[in-house]
Amino acid sequence: MLETEQPLPEIRQPLVSRILAEWKTLTQLGGPILVAQVAQMANGVIDTVMAGHYGARDLAAVGIGGSIWMPLFLLFSGVLMALQPIISNYRGAGQNSRILPITWQGIYVALIGSALMIGLLLASGPLLTLLELDEPTATISRGYLMAFAWGVPAMLVALALRGLTDGLGHTSVIMVFSVIATLINLPLNYLLIYGGLGLPELGGIGCGWATAIAQTVAALLLMAYLHFSRAYRDYPIFRRWQPPNWKGMERILRLGLPIGLTIFVEASLFCVIALFLVPLGPIVVAGHQIALNVTSLLFMLPLSLGMALTLRVSFLRGATLPNTARLLARSSLLLALSMAAIFGSLLFVFNDWIATLYTSDTGVQAVAARLLMFAALFQIADVLQVTCISALRGYEDTRVPMLIMLFSFWGVGLCLGYTLTFTDWLVPAMGAAGFWLALTAGLATASTLLLIRLFNFRPK
Repeated sequence: MLETEQPLPEIRQPLVSRILAEWKTLTQLGGPILVAQVAQMANGVIDTVMAGHYGARDLAAVGIGGSIWMPLFLLFSGVLMALQPIISNYRGAGQNSRILPITWQGIYVALIGSALMIGLLLASGPLLTLLELDEPTATISRGYLMAFAWGVPAMLVALALRGLTDGLGHTSVIMVFSVIATLINLPLNYLLIYGGLGLPELGGIGCGWATAIAQTVAALLLMAYLHFSRAYRDYPIFRRWQPPNWKGMERILRLGLPIGLTIFVEASLFCVIALFLVPLGPIVVAGHQIALNVTSLLFMLPLSLGMALTLRVSFLRGATLPNTARLLARSSLLLALSMAAIFGSLLFVFNDWIATLYTSDTGVQAVAARLLMFAALFQIADVLQVTCISALRGYEDTRVPMLIMLFSFWGVGLCLGYTLTFTDWLVPAMGAAGFWLALTAGLATASTLLLIRLFNFRPK
């Protein structure tokens, strides 16, 4: 497996050449991250398609289970994302002796997070009761979550180890093992849902077991690779055990908790919007889900660019090249705006055609196509906010961005969305389009405030 290090910039080059060189580095870092993100999303698609073909009740149960574990997973994974800029900063500063100790503290944080997340999943019975599910669906959801819980430690420990590999600039490592997990999950899903090769027919519950097994096998293979690979002979993570150290864990939590809460705030907002739209009927909900799925897929590219930007800015800070870090953070906004212009144009021109790819129901197509027009409007704001917040994470500035996102998403997006969707206070009730217009307003607020923060932030 080819491992590449982040290069030091040639500061004597002309300005444009320096910018293009940094963009090339972002592409090299971000390309594997994009593949890994898509592979992880593919697991959800596999679960949905296979459970859906098995039965509507199993599909509903898996969907409900996923809506419970996903926000929790995003919260804890956000906390562990702090390892990437910390380790990248150490690497840039040449402080290699500090990398293994902080990685071990990340593993301990992952194990503590695993215990908390498993406890919450196993205690989700009252929540399922509140949803007033019929007993067979609730039973499948409980079984799915109990099976999925077995894979939580592997998933979170792998994220801690990703802090090491990504922090060193080796983003292709997680790409490979994410693809491996998906390739394992695909046949296991089929065998455990429908039964085969001596395995029981478990229906939707089989999705949980398949995910748990696939993630555990992939995590064990990742550990073996890190242990035996010559590329990591200077970082023998499993040969140099480090005891728990509160100071190290406290640094991860201080930086990571705001990241986790920011991601949780964003993810939970979309869950709440989906619940608010339920009274408007299944056609509206289905159209909303299609528009949300399309924008989520498009978002993978700027998100991957943002994760690479975090790594690069933290590396340049560690290498005491603040001017290059600032140049990269600001020039990346141009790259982000270019992506937004392309995505917005595609959604604006092809919204009807995109809707037909998802469904043959003309009513759902009409709703989805209309909402995709609104999605085209917020592309610029969405791409700008993720670029700004990623650059700020590279500067280890996470608390103020968290507050900005909380205000923008819940204060502006949710409150304005409810007003536009269901009331005549400002304009006649707009239905689902009201929430999408409010999302645009919330994202515009976030991107504006984060831009101000980025341009005025003075790192210590």
